[in-house]
Amino acid sequence: MALTVVIVSAIVFAMSRARGDPRLIFLDNNTTKEQWDAWGKEMGLDRPLAMQYLVWLGKAVRLDLGRSLWEGRPVTSMITERLPNTLQLGGAAWLFATAVGLPLGVLSAVRRGAVWDYLGRTIALFGQALPPFWLGIMLILVFGVQLQWLPIGRKGGVEHLILPSITLGWLAAAGLLRLVRSAMLEVLDSEYVKLARAKGVARWLIVWKHAFRNALLVPMTYSVLLLSGFLTGTVVTETVFQWPGLGRLAVTAINTNDYPVMAATVLFGTVMFVGANFLLDIAYAYVDPRIRYR
Repeated sequence: MALTVVIVSAIVFAMSRARGDPRLIFLDNNTTKEQWDAWGKEMGLDRPLAMQYLVWLGKAVRLDLGRSLWEGRPVTSMITERLPNTLQLGGAAWLFATAVGLPLGVLSAVRRGAVWDYLGRTIALFGQALPPFWLGIMLILVFGVQLQWLPIGRKGGVEHLILPSITLGWLAAAGLLRLVRSAMLEVLDSEYVKLARAKGVARWLIVWKHAFRNALLVPMTYSVLLLSGFLTGTVVTETVFQWPGLGRLAVTAINTNDYPVMAATVLFGTVMFVGANFLLDIAYAYVDPRIRYR
């Protein structure tokens, strides 16, 4: 985990400097060489690039991510301000994706070849074929502009969450539906499920206790990675709906060449992903006891 975070941080730090010297933000016709050198010393740009990275990494370990070049504020406070908004949107999108994908995937597998199966596969097909930015614009056009049922942007009450959470969670719901269906079909065709049917075990018990629990590993992996992805900033959805989260903060930092904010947001996302994978590995042992003895 530590090695992954260090490698990603080094790559991100190098790429953030590849956009050009950060001092160019403040450059104008009246800038003198003395001012240019003073800015370099203030930002630590007078040192070799490797030394700059080591200094930045040492401060990052102590949660000192520097100050924004554009706003002049501590980067840590900017992230903590935006994080609750992203948590709210990401959590709502994850709940939508789970509430749609999980039951429809199980129902599609149990009712294979029936109307519910075709309905589930149709939702999965269109869900993965529609780009999130296009879906978001269409939802805004229909429900926000034409029908005027829902607000179309910015943070507010629960009604402000509906359109962006559907936009963010639609693709995830389709992917989860397909994974749950395929995993359930594989388990439902296994010998022990056929034996349970032959012994007269109740249908609901076969589906939820014998089949669903053994088919849960792959969908659970996908679901946890989705949640960690939602919580680290969703650039497209937050930009379309003007949601003040980490994704929009990262886009603004890139456009303004605010390298401390750029590096900090990506580093935060990396830590979230690595941590989610670590917790997921631990959860495997509780979901499937066979993993504990391998």
